[in-house]
Amino acid sequence: MSTAPVAVQPIPRGMARQVGRRLGDWFPALAVFVLAIALWEGLVRAFDVQQFLLPAPSAIVDTLVEERSLLWSGGVYTFTEAIGGFAIGCVLSILTALALARWRGLGGAVMPFAIAANAVPIIAFAPITDQWFGPLNKTSKMAIAAILVFFPVLVNTLRGLTSVRPSSIELMRSYAAGELTVLRRVRIPSALPYIFSALKVASVLAMIGAVVGEYFVSSQEALGFQIRNAAQLGEFELAWAAIVVASVLGIALYAAVALLERLTMGWHPSARGDI
Repeated sequence: MSTAPVAVQPIPRGMARQVGRRLGDWFPALAVFVLAIALWEGLVRAFDVQQFLLPAPSAIVDTLVEERSLLWSGGVYTFTEAIGGFAIGCVLSILTALALARWRGLGGAVMPFAIAANAVPIIAFAPITDQWFGPLNKTSKMAIAAILVFFPVLVNTLRGLTSVRPSSIELMRSYAAGELTVLRRVRIPSALPYIFSALKVASVLAMIGAVVGEYFVSSQEALGFQIRNAAQLGEFELAWAAIVVASVLGIALYAAVALLERLTMGWHPSARGDI
């Protein structure tokens, strides 16, 4: 019994071109990364750099493998704090921006206080939030992350909501559209590129805020505690391995926001890569 050969469908030319373009976009960054790691390894070995100054990448990778269970549990613990702070800070900042865009006079009264709060070093808030929510409570670290992401998202969202072309507003007024309709159909769609740009910045800041908040008092599972404790005990490979885990988780959160942007804004030229 003979079977007919199965025809292999060729990859569409447009899809192949898009995949090739994406690979071309990523190749320079990947090449620089590999070159930097190789240079790092070579310099540490050539000059016999002590581990307390800078461990070799191979030693950090070995520690990542050996202490994977400890680092994984710490990464999950800190990542939940970062996610919570990211969500709280972004929601509050977007809601505040919507209110300030609707009532411009309120914006003029509130923005100086927001700028003043953003000027305070974030590390100064950590002891305060520990007293408010408890040093071993995740909420205190979420509060640090939320404070850190609040201002960038607020400023960018407000800029997007108020940077609408007057002709678009006038067109909606000619159709007797109310403020809510103008907000939903004109202001928010126009502000989405600004909002997603702010969210991508906030995704990295949230991870930084969670780790910084853990430096004072936190659970022994937390990455911030592991980094501080390992450095104090002279286990610098473990400290660097924890830093790598925090960096990878921050990149993962950034990539998730970028993917959401692509899925939500397929209609925008910037999301399609046309510009």
